Amino acid sequence: MSETTTLGNWLTAAIHDPWMQAGLIVIGTFILEDATTILAAIMVADGIVPLAAALGGLYAGVILGDLGLYGLGRLAAGNGRGDRYGRHRLLAPFRIWLDARLILTVFAVRFIPGLRLPTYTASGFFRLHFPRFAMTVIAATTIWTTLLFLGSWHFGAATAESLGPWRWAIGLGIAGLIFLIGRANAGKFAPDGREGAPDTQEKPRISDRDIEK
Repeated sequence: MSETTTLGNWLTAAIHDPWMQAGLIVIGTFILEDATTILAAIMVADGIVPLAAALGGLYAGVILGDLGLYGLGRLAAGNGRGDRYGRHRLLAPFRIWLDARLILTVFAVRFIPGLRLPTYTASGFFRLHFPRFAMTVIAATTIWTTLLFLGSWHFGAATAESLGPWRWAIGLGIAGLIFLIGRANAGKFAPDGREGAPDTQEKPRISDRDIEK
């Protein structure tokens, strides 16, 4: 048996291994979380992936990704300049506001595409209470991922005969729509975004001289 044939057999067996499937789903959530959730649910409906492997991979990947955003914020605040930015008086109102509403904010943005990256990273950057953050992320992820998974699963099962392969295209289209909504939301709340900005007044900027104070 040639090395190529051996490698091909190994890859075929690995792809059908539940642990390998769960690992690939975890990786997929790091790239496109909602698309991975939808496609994994349809694969479960088709009997390609076991339910336990799909949900286990989704929960693990999404939670690790959210905690990773917090970690990126903490890492950015770890150097001296970042720490001075995080503690600067101009950012104090936002830091105090987010700290007072951490659970509600972290939970809410899980259901609003496009806002997790800035909110979760800011939570880490401001060194907010990690246990509260982590528990809220786990609860919100369990609800959101389960709802999206179940909806996609029932869609895949109900349309198996009527739509056939078109279910995959529709699933990807829904994931793409969620992605575009997220991009739009991120643009509205971006610091330099004009669309959806709350006002047009010039906001104070943090200069190097301010940081040194």
